[in-house]
Amino acid sequence: MTTDASDAVEIRDALLRLRRGTGLPVAFGGLLEAGQRMRISELSGTATHALRSLAVTSGTGLGGKTVALSRPCVVTDYSASRQISHEYDAPVAAEGLRSVLAVPVVVRHRVRGVLYGALRTALPLGGRMLDVAVEAARDLERALVVRDEARTLAAEAATGAGEGTGPGWEQVREAHTALRALAPRIADPELRAELLGACALLTAGSAGPPRVRLAPREVDVLACVAAGATNAVAAERLGVTPETVKGYLRSAMRKLRARTRGEAVVAARRAGWLP
Repeated sequence: MTTDASDAVEIRDALLRLRRGTGLPVAFGGLLEAGQRMRISELSGTATHALRSLAVTSGTGLGGKTVALSRPCVVTDYSASRQISHEYDAPVAAEGLRSVLAVPVVVRHRVRGVLYGALRTALPLGGRMLDVAVEAARDLERALVVRDEARTLAAEAATGAGEGTGPGWEQVREAHTALRALAPRIADPELRAELLGACALLTAGSAGPPRVRLAPREVDVLACVAAGATNAVAAERLGVTPETVKGYLRSAMRKLRARTRGEAVVAARRAGWLP
């Protein structure tokens, strides 16, 4: 697995959060490739390019130990530490790093990457710093889960719509609802546009171009309602309050001239907003 542009954005954001939260001047990291080898792809606060594209094998160095054990690891003086092997001493020394921590990024019980934070002096890295680094890794894990789900749904939706085959209407509608719920959580505009494009593919055959103008969140709420979600469940999926869901639903019903939730869903399908 290689790091694409979307993943790179999330890794850089995680590294910035790690630096801000810990006060460490240097952070770097990357995702695993095939064969349990992790490649450092993103640097933050570094003075050289010595670490860029460095391939770290499972079990070797600090990062490799973190991958192998699937837990955070810390050394106070990298080059002198007896707790790790020293295959990467040259690039670490070139960057002038001494104290280094490494935390795994674990998705669905599998290490997907490593985040590092470092000092150029040999000082202990306390528990609070490690806690903050772990939380930055957790944030990255959640972002990767969302991206994985989004890509899978987008690929399935595009394949099914493009071939005129694939899942039945109920599964198509479930995929549409899931995509609409995921899209607002995607920070990368290109990936978000991909998801919304997949949504458009799913509704392309249901009617002509939409004849009623609805706001994106009104469509999100209607998609949840069409899938049988209550206001509370729709609110949880979309990351808003139940009252906000009610407001969007009332607005959509007014535009669609619907008196009930069911009528609103039917009208939205006829108008081309839902599959």
